[in-house]
Amino acid sequence: MAIFRELLKVYIVFGALFFIGRTFFYLIYFNRLSDISLEESLLTFIYGLRMDTIVISIILIIPTILLTLSPKIFSKYISNFLNFYILVFLVIALFIESASFPFFAQYDLRPNYLFIEYLAYPKEVSSLLFKDYKLEFIGAFILIFIVARIYLKSNFIKFEKVFEQSYFSRVILLLPILLVLFLGIRSSLGHRPVNISDALYSTNRVINEITKNSIHSLGYAYYSNIKSENDISKYGKMSVEEAYKVASKTLGITYKNETKPFYREVKTHLEKKEQKNLVIFIQESLGAQFTGFIGKQNLTPNLDNLAKNYISFTNLYSNGTRSVRGLAALTSGTLPIHSVEVLKRNKSQHDYFTIANLLKPYGYKSSFIYGGEARFDNMKSWYLGNGFDEVIEEKDYINPIFKSTWGVSDEDLVIKANEQFKTYSKNKENFVSVMFSSSNHMPFELPDGKIEFDKNFPRNSVENAIKYADFAIGKFFELAHKEDYFKNTVFVIVADHNVRVYGDQIVPIDMFQIPAVIISDGISPQIFSRLSSQADVLATALDLIGIDLSYPILGNSIFKDNKQDINLMLFDEIYAYRKGDIITILVPNLPTKTFEYKDKKLVEIPNNEDLQKEALALIYILDDMYKNKSYK
Repeated sequence: MAIFRELLKVYIVFGALFFIGRTFFYLIYFNRLSDISLEESLLTFIYGLRMDTIVISIILIIPTILLTLSPKIFSKYISNFLNFYILVFLVIALFIESASFPFFAQYDLRPNYLFIEYLAYPKEVSSLLFKDYKLEFIGAFILIFIVARIYLKSNFIKFEKVFEQSYFSRVILLLPILLVLFLGIRSSLGHRPVNISDALYSTNRVINEITKNSIHSLGYAYYSNIKSENDISKYGKMSVEEAYKVASKTLGITYKNETKPFYREVKTHLEKKEQKNLVIFIQESLGAQFTGFIGKQNLTPNLDNLAKNYISFTNLYSNGTRSVRGLAALTSGTLPIHSVEVLKRNKSQHDYFTIANLLKPYGYKSSFIYGGEARFDNMKSWYLGNGFDEVIEEKDYINPIFKSTWGVSDEDLVIKANEQFKTYSKNKENFVSVMFSSSNHMPFELPDGKIEFDKNFPRNSVENAIKYADFAIGKFFELAHKEDYFKNTVFVIVADHNVRVYGDQIVPIDMFQIPAVIISDGISPQIFSRLSSQADVLATALDLIGIDLSYPILGNSIFKDNKQDINLMLFDEIYAYRKGDIITILVPNLPTKTFEYKDKKLVEIPNNEDLQKEALALIYILDDMYKNKSYK
């Protein structure tokens, strides 16, 4: 029948487009699939077709309804509308497939919710795309133009032919076709429809990403984030009561009550109680591999020198792969909550624990200092809503030395911060400040005359950006050493996350490793090599400012006996919970697996149910404390 024939043609057109895109992905990243068998390679196209069918079935709903229920008298109008309808979806599919390649090159993932989030920042994103992906997008638009022209000229799909069938024969086909499309959308006869986890069939993460469909990934990410604050059962089931009991033991922190679960008094380990200032300088995307004191690239001589003379963390891992994860961890001492981070969630815009409202009763002035527009990632609203007195951003810099896509340079940032701290010091005010760098961010625009550009890499490369970030660190301490506030301040230099988290394994653990150094006048040099989280770094810094404090931070000072060798990491939707060198991986709606972390590789071992329970407990208590606003 004509209606089946024309709908099948639509299926073939979109199926071919997705197949070609998946094939190109497979060929481009073939060198990262060395551990993949021929059978697994074939499965990526079979499972991929399943994901494609979900998308195509959704596209076909409107044509099915219109072609079966519209009287023949409207055939011309309906045919023209459906031709336009298919063309629009064809353009969207081509654009997203084309955009998937630079997105994967940047994030090592198919487009996810980050792809949607960035649409809210057209200034930064359009500038980045124009500077770094100009050729790719010109090529994409040429491809879209060519395909659209071929589609319009070929007359391959002939919707008007459908109306040659009798109206009755079309109407009785409505329910059978909708049933087929419903099955296509579910892609399963089981109690649960297919979701994104059904593409995760291999231990090689890259082949799993190739299997996905980018449009489906975006739709699933959007849907998941709409209901994200209500759905953690996808990781496993546990009562909240049991979760707090297990989490208390896991964290080494006594559970207090449901109002303030982990709120406790923590006495400073310093004998001399003298209020010191606290400055946390968060470095954008500074991976441990770039440093000399942890890695082998030696691009950070200033940071390496500080590490040599003060407290350095050599086995520290970030909460996640996004700046908001690091900012939350290093400002509030949290672990990574599932889905959207607390900086962007409704219930954490006020009365959420931060170091600003912690130290305010002790007379501390607080500031968040950034070189770009602080509306990005909702930073300004969150910091001002949670105790910070001032947010300094791009508009507050007069005649900056250098300005890029992401704002003023890190040098401008440290000069501005130094002036701010001098003012506090002159007014005899204690202060707590979070500084956030931005130069180490694509498209890596850097000023001349500040560093010697490494000739082994392109001028606008991450390696040169790291060198420039380190230059700014050196500049900051050069300025601070000359000021009175230096001797009375605890400084923390720490990364928010690593740069471009690449890896073929389901979670590339090594790409979560970041550096941290705590600088304070009079402390002895120390290399801390035990496994640590960003919350541990914050707790340690607070331990050094000379005040007995009460707080709910989900980490412990390295000077305390209850410091645990654990870490919870979130990679997209996948949790990795590490205890020593044993790691349990929690993928939504899939069985938990346990691995040994050996030589930077995950080696699967028999499942550790105790470890699984600890990980699940942390996920549940993070969710519960957010919902009940008890992290305060």
